[in-house]
Amino acid sequence: MGSHYEAPIRRPLVAGEKSYHDVTVDIARPIETRANKQWWIVFSISLAMFLWGLGWIIYTVSTGIGVWGLNKTVGWAWDITNFVWWVGIGHAGTLISAVLLIFRQKWRMAINRSAEAMTIFSVIQAGLFPIIHMGRPWLAYWMLPIPNGFGSLWVNFNSPLLWDVFAISTYLSVSLVFWWTGLLPDFAMIRDRAVKPFQKRIYSILSFGWSGRAKDWQRFEEVSLVLAGLATPLVLSVHTIVSFDFATSVIPGWHTTIFPPYFVAGAIFSGFAMVQTLLIIMRKVCNMEHYITLQHIELMNIVIMITGSIVGVAYITELFIAWYSGVEYEQYAFLNRATGPYAWAYWAMMSCNVFSPQFMWFKKLRTSIMFSFFISIVVNIGMWFERFVIIVTSLHRDYLPSSWTMFSPTVADISIFIGTIGFFFVLFLLYARTFPVIAQAEVKTILKSSGEKYKKLRDSGESLVGTGADSRTSKINLIKV
Repeated sequence: MGSHYEAPIRRPLVAGEKSYHDVTVDIARPIETRANKQWWIVFSISLAMFLWGLGWIIYTVSTGIGVWGLNKTVGWAWDITNFVWWVGIGHAGTLISAVLLIFRQKWRMAINRSAEAMTIFSVIQAGLFPIIHMGRPWLAYWMLPIPNGFGSLWVNFNSPLLWDVFAISTYLSVSLVFWWTGLLPDFAMIRDRAVKPFQKRIYSILSFGWSGRAKDWQRFEEVSLVLAGLATPLVLSVHTIVSFDFATSVIPGWHTTIFPPYFVAGAIFSGFAMVQTLLIIMRKVCNMEHYITLQHIELMNIVIMITGSIVGVAYITELFIAWYSGVEYEQYAFLNRATGPYAWAYWAMMSCNVFSPQFMWFKKLRTSIMFSFFISIVVNIGMWFERFVIIVTSLHRDYLPSSWTMFSPTVADISIFIGTIGFFFVLFLLYARTFPVIAQAEVKTILKSSGEKYKKLRDSGESLVGTGADSRTSKINLIKV
């Protein structure tokens, strides 16, 4: 037993009788072969959605944001709802990669690459909304503190909206560097396998001259850890700052100190749900069932269940504090959420975010692929409704009943949102065809301790471990394999 890396009770993280060469071949296959029919169907639909949304973005910018359903009372609605939703989805990537790397969790290795790519693509979608919402996107550079550029006009650094700009751009750049660093050994692997000169040239540039020497690996390990250390506080800070957009105002329903931790938990919740959706599709389309196993899906479901419960506690805390404060306006804001004209959105949010993840307590359900896929989509719908409820129901009825109003989205609102979903999937599908979707170098590092083939060999060699000669023989056999 002493010579084992890992307890025999743990199930292998790499299923199938995989050797090191098999891992390389399996991960390079989607890049080296032609795309199948399903890929083209999904890609065409996504591209159509993206182009449709792009048309409406051009129309909105050229006409003005009056084409949205906004009015004097509800000045923020679908655009900021979508912005917070996309930033939330972008949260799981850095969490899976950075935090689980620091905690040395081996199960992150099959899923971190997709999660990081998802982070970058969703933060791009999130960034679109505030820029369009400015109404004059060509003046976006006014947010930057350029000295004396605009006479007496100076950037207001007291505004959390400005902190947002810096938080999200920092988050995007750190995530991008982290993602790219992890990709270097994989780019080099594809470069070395490439047959076409053009492909070889492109991947040579992308791999930054990676040679696989011990020095390269040492630096790779160091940089990964430093970046993970930088990215971990970012996981907490980015969504905390997004929550300040609301929490620093005096509007009933927004003026809440619980917002920062509650937004962070909600972001991890929706991010993991989106990673789950993408992984379940990808393991089928790219034939990655041996790498993204049921165990990975189960562990993801456990995180979804825990963060869902934290979000549930936050909802109850909000209701309790509103009642306990004795402030009529706060009490009315929550009463209006649950029983007012937008009650359907409130109860949709409650059932999707609080009740649906509780099914994951049952092992039979959390290890079912179809059920996990269904819940992951339900959670993301619920998290969208959560942002909608926070933003619209807090604004549409304020202190003055004379200014009460209703918000309903226009075709432009809905089309731009559909366009960003299309854009996200276009980017993700192109990424899955050109970049290795699983970190092959990292999967190989756990093959000896967590691969099915080696686990079986070790278990059969267990009886040999005793006398020195026998243990030597079993070690030699392991090396030969």
